[in-house]
Amino acid sequence: MIEILFGESEAASMKAAKNKIAVGTANGPVSVWMAGKKIPPKKPFTGWVEGTADEVICLGFMMDIGNIKEPADGLYRSRLLYSMYAQNQWEQDVEMKEQLKHIGDVYANELYRLKRFLDCGEKIRIWYSDASYSRCGFYHLCWILEKYQNEIHVVKLPEYVVRDNYTVVYKNWGETAAEEFAGFLPYEENLSKEEVHLYAVYWSELVRDNSPLRAVINGRVLGVPEDFYDFLIWSRLSDKPVREARLIGDILGYSQISVGDWWYAKRIEYHIRQGKIRVVEDSENKYARMICSAG
Repeated sequence: MIEILFGESEAASMKAAKNKIAVGTANGPVSVWMAGKKIPPKKPFTGWVEGTADEVICLGFMMDIGNIKEPADGLYRSRLLYSMYAQNQWEQDVEMKEQLKHIGDVYANELYRLKRFLDCGEKIRIWYSDASYSRCGFYHLCWILEKYQNEIHVVKLPEYVVRDNYTVVYKNWGETAAEEFAGFLPYEENLSKEEVHLYAVYWSELVRDNSPLRAVINGRVLGVPEDFYDFLIWSRLSDKPVREARLIGDILGYSQISVGDWWYAKRIEYHIRQGKIRVVEDSENKYARMICSAG
C-alpha cells in the first residue's frame, strides 16, 4: 500500500511507522529508529503500519498558497517553496540553504514516483486533514487520479480522539507520532471514482479562481486574499517591542490554524516594507529582530 501525505513531518513519521526497529517487547516497542536517533514513544503505541518506508510519498507542494495555474512540479512552485522555507534562518547553514534550493525538485520526484506506482497498479492510501495545505493537496491529487483506475483509500484525520480519561485535539497529521498512525486505520474508507471526480471538480474550481491563498472556511476550501490571516498578527502586535519569533510563536499557539511560521514571517516582512511594522532592533536572523506596530 502506497501512503501519501502532504507535509514533511507527517511523512517522516509515517516512514518511521513503516520502518521500525523495536527495542523491548513487554508492552510493545519502547522506541523507534528514525534519522539515526532513538525516540522513546511519548504517545500510546497502537501498532505499526504494514510495509516499508519506500512506500511513503510526500507531496509537500503547499497548494494552498500561490498561483495554482502553474504546474505543481514546475519552476514557479519550486521558487515559491524555497522563498517560504528559506525565511527560517535560525538553524540554517550554507549546506541547508543549498538543499532548500532543490526542495521543489524533491517533491517533483515524489510526484514522479507516485505516477510510477500508479502505472504499476498499486493501491494507494491518502492521509489528509482539514488543514488548508492538506485539503488542497488532496483535491489536487484527486485531479491527477481521475485518469487512473487504481484502488484508492483515504484516512481523514478526526477533529479529536478520546483516550481513557482525556481528549486529544488534532490540527494536522504533523502532530501525529509514528506509533500513533496505526490507531487511525479504523477511520480508513474506500474512495469511489465518483468521489474522486467530485474532488477533482473542486480543484478545477479553485484553479479557475486562482486566489493568492486558499483557506478552509465552514468545511469548504475557498480562495481568499493574501491578507486573510493578517488579523492574527495585528491581534498580538502592539507598540511594545517583541521578538519576531516570539510573536509568531504566540500566533501559532493562539490561533490553532495549520499555517506555518513562514507565512506569518512573509506577511510581517511585507508590512515592514509598507511601514506598518517598525524594526526596533535589527538582526541578521529575521526571526531574532525586535519589532512593534508602527502606528
